[in-house]
Amino acid sequence: MMERGARPHVAALRAQIADIEGTERRRKEVLPFGLEMVDAKLPGGGLALGALHEVAGGAQGVTDGAAAALFTAGILARVGGSILWCMTEPDLFAPAVAQAGLDPDRVIYVEARDETAVLACFEEGLRHGGLGGVVAELARLSMTSSRRLQLAAESSGTLGIAIRRWRRLAEASDFGQPTAAATRWRVTAVPSEPLPVPGVGRHRWFVELIRCRAGESADFLVEACDATGCLALPADLAD
Repeated sequence: MMERGARPHVAALRAQIADIEGTERRRKEVLPFGLEMVDAKLPGGGLALGALHEVAGGAQGVTDGAAAALFTAGILARVGGSILWCMTEPDLFAPAVAQAGLDPDRVIYVEARDETAVLACFEEGLRHGGLGGVVAELARLSMTSSRRLQLAAESSGTLGIAIRRWRRLAEASDFGQPTAAATRWRVTAVPSEPLPVPGVGRHRWFVELIRCRAGESADFLVEACDATGCLALPADLAD
């Protein structure tokens, strides 16, 4: 009888400890994309917060590198708090980021001397705990470094995104190496839908979910982030 009476007490105590540590709460928090076909492929129905994610461009160099940055900006636009963006080259175009929904006034830019310094700033930002998200532009990301970043994100509940940028084609092969990231994405710019009048239609992306921990790979044709950071289905797919 005493054992039966003790179980509810022990369960309540464990729940209280978990609430204090915040680990269970952070593990369940996700950021949905708002598109059923995308969220259905992600554990929990969205992008895990308190985790490390990777985003890279496709095969078209600068064009797809920009698409990867805007895809990331759209995600961060829907996260509260300040955003730390770490880089070695100050070439981020703020008006384009704003069009993807991320207010430039929310972004703290860090220009580091090299990728070693970028990684240090990335990890420190993730461990801080007072930021909505942390981004780092990296050519290389080792398993050891990614594990440290993943643990830092888990400890604070902060969203971490590594944008893989390569200035030489030979560097792109590093993207095939395994890391501890929860998801790995590749974003390629594709032609937009022709308009019946002169003008440029909403940008389109071919988004590949290359790796998803506890999930499966998938790919999607979507319209680029709007002013609220949200993706959309092309009209023909939506119908």
